Amino acid sequence: MTPLRLSDFDFDLPEELIAQHPLPRRSAGRLLSSTRAGLEDRLVDDLPSLLREGDLLVFNDTRVIKARLFGRKASGGRVEVLGERVDGPRRARVQLRASHAPKPGSRLSFGDADETGATMVARDADFFVLDFDRDLADVLERHGSLPLPPYIEHPPDAIDAERYQTVWAREPGAVAAPTAGLHFDEALLAAIDARGIATTALTLHVGAGTFVPVRVDDLSRHVMHEERYAVPRASIDAIDATRVRGGRVVAVGTTSLRALESAADVDGTLHEGEAGTRLFVTPGHRFRVVDLLLTNFHLPQSTLLMLVSAFAGIERIRAAYRHAIERRYRFFSYGDAMLIEPSLDARPGRAVR
Repeated sequence: MTPLRLSDFDFDLPEELIAQHPLPRRSAGRLLSSTRAGLEDRLVDDLPSLLREGDLLVFNDTRVIKARLFGRKASGGRVEVLGERVDGPRRARVQLRASHAPKPGSRLSFGDADETGATMVARDADFFVLDFDRDLADVLERHGSLPLPPYIEHPPDAIDAERYQTVWAREPGAVAAPTAGLHFDEALLAAIDARGIATTALTLHVGAGTFVPVRVDDLSRHVMHEERYAVPRASIDAIDATRVRGGRVVAVGTTSLRALESAADVDGTLHEGEAGTRLFVTPGHRFRVVDLLLTNFHLPQSTLLMLVSAFAGIERIRAAYRHAIERRYRFFSYGDAMLIEPSLDARPGRAVR
């Protein structure tokens, strides 16, 4: 196989196609159906008719936390902290922006009265480990703000507080939303249920590393950030029952797909429980669990674009993205969606746990 290059996953996107705000209704977006037969312009509201009785939708029930903090160093310099992962009641692994990176032992303070402090205890590549003086959940609730993605240019407001969460968000821990799930509202879920389409949920806490750019051209040298996931027994039972009745497993978002593929053996057998995953899916990966993927449109040169290219094939995704740009689809977190049928020529690949 020809080595994969970062440039294989680049495209030009007009800036005005980056959705800055959600639509007035969650399920009002457009839906590009990409099957092996071709492309079809549909609406998210059409999703129930594109699925079959007996199919299973797998949602990610993670909840976005107020993971962005603004504070000061002891010198008075400003710092911006974006949580990547919670490692304990008072410890977090974070991205940190400052004029000069703090050294281990440096003190940071948050809040108008500097009543909340943290110590930088270690650095790990792009990330910093902070030990907080108080319970981290309390710190974030008091002083944190919603961590909208870097391509959304407005400060988070009351609309974002509601719409940058899925309607089934249950488990706090994500610092970015599982955005394919943002399209679902109660009316769409009711229509899905009426069609005899089942639903289940797992948890993958999306980390800030999802926005860290790939910095190597040779993709075999890229190391994925770790994300925590949990697959419950009830979801495995639902998937097994779907397979028995001949239904399809539909991953709602790349996060649900990564959790399922991470929890599966080579033969597709799933294992319940919690774990961390560094699964990096590139073309050549053989998908063990997922039969259909619902997802948004992803950033150029991103690992998520590589994942959908692995699922459908590089050329099909290139054609789909050209079509989406020509038809003025809305891109990224608040953007429109794709329903993707997998390529038949997927081969056992280079999935790394």
